[in-house]
Amino acid sequence: MKFQQTMVACALVLAGCANQAQRDRLGIEDPTLLKTGIGAAQDTASGAVTPQWLSTYAPIASGGEALAALQQRLDKLPVGQNTYFHAKAQCWIDAAQTEWRAHDQWGFVEEAIGQAAMITFGLENDASLSAANPELRTVSTVRPDLWKIVNVIKSDPATARCPEAQVPLACAEVELMLAGHYAWRHDFSAAEKALPGIQGNLRKAAEAGLQCAQPNIPTPTTPTHTPAPDITLRADSAFRFNGSDLAALLPNGKNQLNAIAAGLQKVKGIRQLNISGYTDRLGSDAYNQNLSLQRALTVKAYLVKRGVTVPITVTGMGKTKPVVECDQKDRSALVQCLAPNRRVEIDFVRGSE
Repeated sequence: MKFQQTMVACALVLAGCANQAQRDRLGIEDPTLLKTGIGAAQDTASGAVTPQWLSTYAPIASGGEALAALQQRLDKLPVGQNTYFHAKAQCWIDAAQTEWRAHDQWGFVEEAIGQAAMITFGLENDASLSAANPELRTVSTVRPDLWKIVNVIKSDPATARCPEAQVPLACAEVELMLAGHYAWRHDFSAAEKALPGIQGNLRKAAEAGLQCAQPNIPTPTTPTHTPAPDITLRADSAFRFNGSDLAALLPNGKNQLNAIAAGLQKVKGIRQLNISGYTDRLGSDAYNQNLSLQRALTVKAYLVKRGVTVPITVTGMGKTKPVVECDQKDRSALVQCLAPNRRVEIDFVRGSE
């Protein structure tokens, strides 16, 4: 593993060309990022590698095999009462994979793997874990206002009993750290591009927390096998394009399924899940039938890995039952218009107590 000090120097020089308005929008207060050009510092405070850092992180293997092995260990653990930490470990793995694929050699990959491993090993050994975010060498603070929102949501008692809020909250924290890494290496544009996703996750966490804080109102007894409202996963946000296996599940898809699995452990009376996959009308009938079935099977496999034990039926519906009709001539516009048809629907079947 190479950690070239010259890379830090080059980044600091190039930062002189960065737009000051970007730094202002990111709320950067770190003096090592505000001072730019050849005269900028290259000491420990500005991110130079220290012997202590090397002794901690240099032994960490940052290749694909190491990430896959860590993912396997995490997948074996039930979400249970550790939804927040399970989600945070997963998001650290996802962040490490993103930067590893981008050939990031600054040290963030090792730090992200280290955080994921620490949480995973703690969950394996039922150890006490801290929800505090670490200070990392390759991460600077961006958007202090969003960190304040993180702390408000995290301190809300409703969040502690609401897995649906914990998953997006944990990922928002990791994503803010990743944005801070982009800023640390003076890629302020990349840091800004990460903000909408972070804000979206914080909004989801806040809304879920509010819903969990609402008092439980008894509902009339429903007949056996009356389906609860469906949950629809948009395939474009849950799977890589044309992907259908577990490896093709995107972080957003995993987060949604994690929340469903955690919610099922709290809800009583769910007797069965019916999972149906759908595609758009593009492509052959045989291809779409297989793709829709494989995606439904993958969703089932993921939920089972997360501890869902109720019976699950799986159906591939291919291009049937479209929810939108489109006739655009431009293929890109047509594909975008047909996006709602590419989906996986989950029906919850309730039974009498």
